[in-house]
Amino acid sequence: MMATQIRRLAQVFVAPLLLLIAACAPLGLDYQRPNVALPSAYHQSDAVAASTAISASWWTLYQDATLNELIRQAQQNNADIKQAVARIEEAEAAAREIGAETFPSFNLDARGARSRVTESGPFPVFSENPRNNFNAQIGTAFELDFWGKLRRAKESARAQALASHYGKATVDLSLTGMVTQQYWFLRSLDAQTAIALASLKTREASLTLTRRRLEGGVASGLDLHQAEAASASLKAQLAELGKVRAQTLHQLALLGGDLNLTIPALALNELPLPPTPPAGLPSSLLEARPDIRQAEQQLISANANIGVAKAALYPSISLTAALGGESLALSDVLKASSRIWTGGLNLNLPIFDSGKRGAQVDQASAQQKQVLANYQRVIQTAFTEVNDALVAVRQNAERESALSDSQVAAKKALDIAMHRYQSGYSAYLDVLDAQRVYHVAELNLVQAREASLQATVALFKALGGGWQAAN
Repeated sequence: MMATQIRRLAQVFVAPLLLLIAACAPLGLDYQRPNVALPSAYHQSDAVAASTAISASWWTLYQDATLNELIRQAQQNNADIKQAVARIEEAEAAAREIGAETFPSFNLDARGARSRVTESGPFPVFSENPRNNFNAQIGTAFELDFWGKLRRAKESARAQALASHYGKATVDLSLTGMVTQQYWFLRSLDAQTAIALASLKTREASLTLTRRRLEGGVASGLDLHQAEAASASLKAQLAELGKVRAQTLHQLALLGGDLNLTIPALALNELPLPPTPPAGLPSSLLEARPDIRQAEQQLISANANIGVAKAALYPSISLTAALGGESLALSDVLKASSRIWTGGLNLNLPIFDSGKRGAQVDQASAQQKQVLANYQRVIQTAFTEVNDALVAVRQNAERESALSDSQVAAKKALDIAMHRYQSGYSAYLDVLDAQRVYHVAELNLVQAREASLQATVALFKALGGGWQAAN
């Protein structure tokens, strides 16, 4: 019987009001994406536009199983990622809380009491004294969202939840970029160590030869001391490389959440470079960047908050209702004769608040302008970062090619210097100089290869991901 009365009450009062509310447009302007003027393609890219899709797993383009495993561990164990996931959970819970306010809530209120009234007062007592009183009722208080305050608040909370998702994606992109950059630096250190070891072996052989020549009266003490100094310098360089490699490995371990991480020494020049950027990267690829998407969701939220603030200028109307039973005996509470009910509308109209609510609207509008400026700045910065990365990719490729030629020439010069010294046509100083030049040329080439790889990582991060590999 009680359930039937609740349904009738909802049909008579609640349903028509909800339909009326749904027909009312919420205050404030609906969000429209602002126009940020950008060139159609990047300045450092070819003029022909290309249809290019973004790949989220951009690091796989390097075709390195060790790197893939490092990134998998980092995405699973990194503390910053876990923190970002927790922020998503918090934002989604807040959005559910706001969303729940747009629907009626029902509460059960039950009370039982025993009381005695005075019999010496001016009014006679016509019932038992003391007596019991039992009351049980289901009630609701529901704000009618005529002005869209709750709907705008729900819109704002939903945008913040989406922003937290893109915030996590931004952290993920930054994390994978840092892991990849540290990994290439580690590989570069391994290659430089290998070069230093090979050079040390060559200089130790030269030192042995110089000692024999000194004993034979062909070389001088100056030659011997120069050879010893060159070998000692390389040993010091190897010690420094070992220290930096250990520190880099520790950074990778921290990023991946595995403090027992070990990576065997590998050679950098064994890896192919990733595919070069396709021609005519369109500037629309920036839409894939999670930080831009995050900034836009924050702008949507700020725009909706203006509607929330404007709705506060208008009266709030709430529907209240209760249905239950009250009796002197607990067994009679549910009987028809004990039935009680109430229903009504509450109106709260702001008349004078010294401009408080108007100031809140102005604050929300100013905050929206700040978020809009941030959105524009993020897009412009992203466009500049892509242009810078494209320049770095191209120039580093040219630099690496030139340094490869330099290494070949330095090796030939070293071979000639060694042959002339062994034949007695030149001093040992020429050999030392040729060894130094060749050693520097090898190191420069390795560092150029690392710079080329780091430039592609920067491009992937600037684009928000990597381009799809060509079939």
